[in-house]
Amino acid sequence: MLYFFYGYTNNYGSDCEIRARPDGAGAIRGFCEGVVDVEQGIMAIGADLHADEEAALLEQGSKQNDLWGVNIFPEKSGEELMVFNSMINIRPSQGNRSRGVESSDMREKIWAVVNKLVV
Repeated sequence: MLYFFYGYTNNYGSDCEIRARPDGAGAIRGFCEGVVDVEQGIMAIGADLHADEEAALLEQGSKQNDLWGVNIFPEKSGEELMVFNSMINIRPSQGNRSRGVESSDMREKIWAVVNKLVV
């Protein structure tokens, strides 16, 4: 399983801290940007930009159509834990014309990966 864990101070002044859990998943604190590969069930998290995480996953063999940007707020719960908001999500060719993720099926796939790896 592939993860990219980075610690950084983001533009909002809070730290994105990531720690591995004994089960191999990650525990995070602070606001973190992440990119999820819904096909491989992996994610990159904690870089300065979604585009940096996207590039790292593409270098590892991910396909562009499978990558979606999210913002994770681990101190929150339920639907407030994650926000679908990234420039990399704008894909008219896939029917997604906003920074969000318009397909409810795709949002469910993203939630499944995040719940498996982080929550």
